[in-house]
Amino acid sequence: MGRFRQFTFKQFGYFDFDGNLPDLLSQEDFSAFIKVVFLKRGGMAVIDFKEYKLEQDALFFINAGQYYHFDDSCRGTMLYYNRDFYCVEIHDKEVACDGILFHNIYEIPVIFMTEEISVEMEGLIGAIKNELEMEDSSMEEVLRIFLKLIIIRATRIWKKDHQVAGGEAHKEVEFSRNFSQLVEWHYTRYHTVAEYADLLNISPKALNKRVTRYTETTPNDIIKNRIILEAKRLLVHTRLSVKEIGYKLGYDDTSYFIRLFSKQASTSPQSFRQQYQA
Repeated sequence: MGRFRQFTFKQFGYFDFDGNLPDLLSQEDFSAFIKVVFLKRGGMAVIDFKEYKLEQDALFFINAGQYYHFDDSCRGTMLYYNRDFYCVEIHDKEVACDGILFHNIYEIPVIFMTEEISVEMEGLIGAIKNELEMEDSSMEEVLRIFLKLIIIRATRIWKKDHQVAGGEAHKEVEFSRNFSQLVEWHYTRYHTVAEYADLLNISPKALNKRVTRYTETTPNDIIKNRIILEAKRLLVHTRLSVKEIGYKLGYDDTSYFIRLFSKQASTSPQSFRQQYQA
């Protein structure tokens, strides 16, 4: 069961699944959509090549272009929408499509839910489904309100789970998220901590100290991980050669790029491609 609506350039839809999600995803390309996926416990998901075995109900927040895979035991609901539907400047930056759940230093796109929270989220998703059945001029805005409620509630849970709900910790995490967004914008051009420190008008040492205050991930890790993640996506989703991928990511020396990828991913680019394409 599912519904899809288009409001001029804005698109929003959902579908339910019960063990048939891989088949549904193979029938249509959802890669350009932002996705919120409600999964009941018991399944297994892979997001950007990291496995999640679900011992609790979970919400996954998947940005356009991310690699994702769900096994045939997954059941739940997928909400999907384009950037025009939700990502506009008036939305609070923490709960926008570049907010904490979709883009942050920790790269954790999942919220594991208690039974109580799961019931609450299912209620909001149910309200979205009901609204999509109606023919009302206010439908678009009502859908956006329910979607924002889901994102706000999940963002609060994420912040509580990671002990960054307020005060100094929140300020430092926000700084780290701003840094990771700079990496997102410039990773094909800038590859060193010093270059990003210049963009932030601080020293490399100060940047390292602020980023590692609430996480073990260093600025250099974030930069390299983003580069390698994009390389993995390109290896799986395109037919570009390893040399072309390296050049696209800012590396003229193909041998150096292969060594970097092999060190970070513990396998060569070609072996990685063969593994996931198989």
